[in-house]
Amino acid sequence: MANTAYTSTQSQPHGAHTFFRKLNGPWHRRTLRAFMIIVIAHWAEHLVQAYQVYVLGWPLHQARGVLGQAFPWLVHSEVLHYGYALIMLVGIWMLLPGFVGRSRTWWLAALVIQFWHHIEHALLQGQVIAGQTLFGASAPTSIVQLWIPRLELHLVYNGLVFVPMIVAMYYHLFPSAPDAARMRCRCALRPHPATT
Repeated sequence: MANTAYTSTQSQPHGAHTFFRKLNGPWHRRTLRAFMIIVIAHWAEHLVQAYQVYVLGWPLHQARGVLGQAFPWLVHSEVLHYGYALIMLVGIWMLLPGFVGRSRTWWLAALVIQFWHHIEHALLQGQVIAGQTLFGASAPTSIVQLWIPRLELHLVYNGLVFVPMIVAMYYHLFPSAPDAARMRCRCALRPHPATT
């Protein structure tokens, strides 16, 4: 009897495995909400910066979003931009196991795009650390920035990551009956309208 109890205790997941099971099970709804608040706040900063440039006509160096007005160094800090790209990458990756079916496909698409976005920011951060720019540029420059200016490029990247995340969230909140049966979290609000 004691041996059976010992075996069942040993077979239960421990440490990081337990954390990931909880994160993508009972904690998924709360964690996903907190993560999406961070994503939307960052997205809003980029939209405000674009509004400042294109609607208000501010010079690019003065268009610093909302937080950048109070803390101008934030906009010019590659560490901050790289840190956010890394947080996004890790967040999307850590929450991926909680998605199933169609929602997982879309969430995975966001992860792949964010991985490339992270590479671009790593290149920028690397140039700052090395004190050497690529492509003979006067400032740190990413690969796609050779064709698309930085302000517009970040709008494109954030949009390319955000859209599949929103589609994934829709399918996660309104899953098909087969997807709902496979979910380990309580995120679903109701079955997908097409399956009822």
